[in-house]
Amino acid sequence: MKIETRQQEIIRIAAKLFKEKGYSAVTMRDLAKAMGIKAASLYNHIKSKQDILNTIIISIAEEFTQGMQYIQSSNDTCINKLNKIIELHVKISSQNIYGMASLNNDWMHLEEKLEYYLKLRDAYENDFRNILKQGITSGEIIEIKPEVMLFSILTTLRSLYIWIPKKEDLNLEELTKSLSQILIKGIIK
Repeated sequence: MKIETRQQEIIRIAAKLFKEKGYSAVTMRDLAKAMGIKAASLYNHIKSKQDILNTIIISIAEEFTQGMQYIQSSNDTCINKLNKIIELHVKISSQNIYGMASLNNDWMHLEEKLEYYLKLRDAYENDFRNILKQGITSGEIIEIKPEVMLFSILTTLRSLYIWIPKKEDLNLEELTKSLSQILIKGIIK
């Protein structure tokens, strides 16, 4: 098992606090108290609370982007690509429950990284939309507005971080299969 650095610990604990209280309500003193250190000591490892938020959100957004690029570039059918997107969301959400809360709820607090984040998010959604459009064109998916499908599927996938921690005996492979069945079966011809 990889040993966590102090900076990684700070980011992990901050993400948990951001989920519990919201980014705006968390202070550096709150973070220091949760870590059992003095607030001044935090600055030996990080620049600011904004820097922590940037790290949390951008790292997850880039992970989604890389996953989508891999999926989009594959020669799989559109349905298989959609299954892989669901698998990607289950994997990232289950590994980053607290970070996903920041990604979904606190992204608007990004300052210098906001434009970059929005660019990543838009590209991800465009790739997803294009997979849906290709599926319609190829006859794999029924003709329903891609925007409605995109909204329906992404809304569920983006909220996994809320639902996953409430399930003690969660089998991620089974969850992926069930979500694929529920979210995709209704759009297969």
